[in-house]
Parts: sequence; structure tokens; C-alpha cells
Amino acid sequence: MDGPDGGAARILASARQRAGLSLRAAAERAGTSHATLVAYEKRRKTPTVTTFLRLLKAYGYAADIELSPRIRSQDGYPRGDELQDVLELAAQFPARHTKTLRYPKFGAT
Repeated sequence: MDGPDGGAARILASARQRAGLSLRAAAERAGTSHATLVAYEKRRKTPTVTTFLRLLKAYGYAADIELSPRIRSQDGYPRGDELQDVLELAAQFPARHTKTLRYPKFGAT
């Protein structure tokens, strides 16, 4: 869960400090030992996602996650390539029209 930049460790330490909790008070709230919290904050151990969320909850915080769609392959054809091909095909048939209507307007006699 913790990337090379120590994201989980930084978030846990920041949330605990912002909540005004000592390591011992945070450990008591979270139902774990202060040594475990030190290990998480110092990146000696990496919490599971479930543990990470439980700790944040104990500190009075929650993690909001936003999902966004990504272009991916379908039937072995990358979706980005498909869009590029459609745009190139459309460019071969440019829209040509005059600024004025050449046909009578509806309802006009």
C-alpha cells in the first residue's frame, strides 16, 4: 500500500497529528500498540488497506477515493487507437456546405 514516497506513512502521521493524538492515545483508539503505529509511520511496516482505513477512522478521518475511467483495450484493439482512426477517417470527408440554404424554407409558399 505504501509507495516509494511513503504515502501511507505520511498520511497516517499527518492525520494523527492533526487529530492532536499522541502515539499511545492513537493506539488505544485504534486497538493496536503504539509500537505498531511507530512502525507504520517510520515505514518499517506497511499497513493493509483495511488497517489503513481503520486507523484513519480511529483518528477521526476517512479516505475519499475517486474513480475515473481509463482508455483500455477491447478485443485487442486499444481504445485510443480506435478513436484516432475514426478521427482520421472523418477528416477525409470534410463537411462542405454553403452559408445560405438553397432549398425553400418549410412553410414558405
